[in-house]
Amino acid sequence: MNVAEVMRALATVAWLSALALIALVVARAGRGRPLRSAGALVLGTIALAVLLTVVSAGLVFIQPEERGVVISAIEPKGYREQALQPGLRWVVPFFETVVTYPISRQIYTMTIAEGGTPADDLEVTARTSDGQEVFIDGSVIFAVDPDRVIDVHIAWKNRYATELVRPQARGIIRDAASQYGVEEIVTDERDAFKERIQTELARKLEEEGLILVDFVLRNITFSPEYAASVEQKQIAEQQAQQAAFVVEQRRQEAEQARQTAQGQADAAVIAAQGRAEARLIEAEAEARALELIAAALANNPGLITYTYVQKLGPGIQVMLVPNDNPFLLPLPTVTPPE
Repeated sequence: MNVAEVMRALATVAWLSALALIALVVARAGRGRPLRSAGALVLGTIALAVLLTVVSAGLVFIQPEERGVVISAIEPKGYREQALQPGLRWVVPFFETVVTYPISRQIYTMTIAEGGTPADDLEVTARTSDGQEVFIDGSVIFAVDPDRVIDVHIAWKNRYATELVRPQARGIIRDAASQYGVEEIVTDERDAFKERIQTELARKLEEEGLILVDFVLRNITFSPEYAASVEQKQIAEQQAQQAAFVVEQRRQEAEQARQTAQGQADAAVIAAQGRAEARLIEAEAEARALELIAAALANNPGLITYTYVQKLGPGIQVMLVPNDNPFLLPLPTVTPPE
């Protein structure tokens, strides 16, 4: 309870006391037992009640979240040009009255969703650029500009929420929706759609002395027919994606099998090349060895005989040969290279 309310309560008590005192004086006078100094007591009580009434009528306490517009019978324009700031203020009793306006944030909500309050409005029905019907839920968070409270009072009084914010918000939402396709405002253009509404609504409210704090785009729904078609489209897209996934899986399996076969083929080629290179090296080594043997025989003709004897079994002590043939077996003739 603020001081102004206390003063009004005291003034009420003083008037009640004066009436009670008058009634008591009349009652005792009727029984022949008048009160001494009754007149002065009654007049003093009435004077106190009048004083308290005048003081309470001139005192106004403005809350921190309010501003006061002074309606004045003594001002040329009929109102004070400056709004009352928070705190205990004084106005001319009986010639000036104060209308307070909240400057704290207020919310106007348009919704069909659960959780809405009786004060909420219905969602906005709009049509997109491709003719589809959409239902848009949103909330407008706004406040009265503290520096323009008097302008708001003159233009709208306390009707600004229902006669300014409501029609402007619903009209701007409908206009913005008509600039986008139905799929755009629920997908990649949703943020642009919200920004378009917020920018235009802020401009309109600012012209009338209100501040747009934020516009909350709560939900966008479709007509039942379009919602069914969207669901069917999504199902078809999911099926197509599943089919594409299966095809890709088969392709990867085939590629894996091809790479495996290619690897085996490459391994076989590498192995064959290795064997061929090994055989070639072996043949070159044999040819080189033969060349060395031939060169050795050419320089040492008796070497072959010596080698032959070395190859005989170690247990042979005597060997009979014809007198006209020095060897048991014919030996090959080695022709030295020219």
